[in-house]
Amino acid sequence: MKAHRYLAYVATGLLPLAAHAEDDIFLGTILISAPTLEDPEGEEIDITSDELALTNPSDLSELFVAEPTVQVGSSIPLSQKLYVNGIEENNLAISIDGARQNNKIFHHNTTTLVDPGLLKAARIDPGVAPADAGPGALAGALAYETKDVADLLSEDANFGGRYRFEYQSNGDIVANSLTLYGQQSGFEYLGYLKYATGNTQKDGSGNEIIGSATDLLSGLVKTAYQTEEGSRFELSYERVRDDEVRPYRANIGQIIGGRPVPLTRPYDLKRENVVFTYTEAEPKGLWDPKVLLAYSSSELFLDESGLPTNQTVSGKTDSFNGEISNRFDFGWTEINAGLDFYNDTADTDYKSLRFSNRDEAASEKLRNIGVFAQVRMRPNDRTDLSFGLRGDFQDFTGVDGSKQSTSGVSGNFAAQYNITDQFTVSAGYSNVWGGIELAENFIMNPAWSYPATGIEDVTSENVFVAAKYDVGVWVANAKYFHTKIDNARAASYRAGPAETADLESKGYELGFGYAWNGGFVRVGYANIDTDINGRTADSFTGNYLTMPMGEFVSLQAAHQFNNGLLIGGDAQVAFDYDDTYDFATRGRGPELPGYTVVNVFAQYTPKKMQNLTLRAEVSNLFDETYANRATYGQEFVGEVVALNEPGRSLRLMAEIEF
Repeated sequence: MKAHRYLAYVATGLLPLAAHAEDDIFLGTILISAPTLEDPEGEEIDITSDELALTNPSDLSELFVAEPTVQVGSSIPLSQKLYVNGIEENNLAISIDGARQNNKIFHHNTTTLVDPGLLKAARIDPGVAPADAGPGALAGALAYETKDVADLLSEDANFGGRYRFEYQSNGDIVANSLTLYGQQSGFEYLGYLKYATGNTQKDGSGNEIIGSATDLLSGLVKTAYQTEEGSRFELSYERVRDDEVRPYRANIGQIIGGRPVPLTRPYDLKRENVVFTYTEAEPKGLWDPKVLLAYSSSELFLDESGLPTNQTVSGKTDSFNGEISNRFDFGWTEINAGLDFYNDTADTDYKSLRFSNRDEAASEKLRNIGVFAQVRMRPNDRTDLSFGLRGDFQDFTGVDGSKQSTSGVSGNFAAQYNITDQFTVSAGYSNVWGGIELAENFIMNPAWSYPATGIEDVTSENVFVAAKYDVGVWVANAKYFHTKIDNARAASYRAGPAETADLESKGYELGFGYAWNGGFVRVGYANIDTDINGRTADSFTGNYLTMPMGEFVSLQAAHQFNNGLLIGGDAQVAFDYDDTYDFATRGRGPELPGYTVVNVFAQYTPKKMQNLTLRAEVSNLFDETYANRATYGQEFVGEVVALNEPGRSLRLMAEIEF
């Protein structure tokens, strides 16, 4: 039965907290997941299994649309950058299916290109992250998880599939995706392929958004074998490619003045992820092992051979990484201990097609071995504790072949206490050693000379305090957070490889949610203040670090009727913000304008055709003309033309399961 099960699903997702997650979940953890085949009541879910958080997301901005502390800048997926509590994602430990991501290539394009259609879940530990989240969790951790056969196919079925068609009127964007999956005698397989194409989109004023056409190809292949005893071996390959003409600087509409360059150029961005894992599906007490080996890469190619600039630039980052760990279950205490490693490289290759003596190539390498232990315990029915340590040992090689070795220790602690059955408080602290970070590929200079004292180690401190009042049908929460990062690497082509910056983010969030039989509504508010090098943040100095944020409100609501109809919507509000920086006066800069964006949808699953889902939505209902607060350059009035978001668009979707 695919009706009247919605309350159970949304009740766990009213606020950024999900009680059904496998690991420790403290107040403020953000978990966005697709509904599984059955809800806690044992009834089937009628929302399509590859829909996340009711938004049918097509890019990162829509994936996190209901989270006021998560902002995504740029209207073009290839150049979208994600900020958690005001900190750019490069400062979080990012993984996809457990594989470490090393995707920082060019400050004008995205860090991690993601197709939400591949995803089963996305989890953010903002600020304080556990030791087993991986190395470099300076401002938290972000973990993406792709779909498995078990998420799409019931145990008694051997084969299935889903075909989805999507159309968006703004830009005439058409997307087709097909997923096939099956299982038999312990073997599983899954294949997913999506292709999306479209024209240039327009903003709320009817102006074309330069370089906003769509050309995306993504795919996922998974195979697994599970023995009768529960030993599970899984191998997956994921690939996403965006290949289109973009603004010359892909996260900026245009620079006024400066060196003359074309308005656009081709961007070809590819990301790949290969993961092998061994786990035990039925762990037995002290034996719950995990072995992971992975290779991930991102590659960007800029072909300007047909342009006045007459050059090509390529960059590639990759990571060979792995983990060997075991989770020891002592009943009221679990200890996850093990080691992980990565071998990361960052390469760049510039070729002038006019003057070959200007060609340049450079590379940096970084190796890390880490050991960790994270303890998760419930000493009584009202108390949850989580604390851990990790040590990391690094070897760095610069563009000139110079070497540097360094090491450090990180620690974290978090506690949650249920004062009553309804009122819960939580707090956490982490002190993180990040060591050395690879420089951005496109600013590497083969003439760099590294200081004899080496590059300074980056470190951070994170703290949060949170509270929640939950009476079942309604929930209210509040949280204070603070992140401070010292010596973040800020290498520059001309200034050198050892430049660093200090940044700080602090603020608070409030939330309220109410659920009824068949629906819910939730409201979130966030106030985020960011600084860099002791003064107000700006988006230029804050590349890969932070930018001006301010106050945000998010609203999300949905209701499901007995006839298979689901309706809902969401809204995002950013308030005017005047705490900006002016380089000329070194004082307060121009005010950033606020905006209000509303999206609505209706989704229908016929009772007599439960394998069919139809959806219609209107994004940017009131045709607001605006740039997302996290989009680069808005404080540089008269110098930078920021990329506006698309205006009103009708989106249609049909999916059939077979």
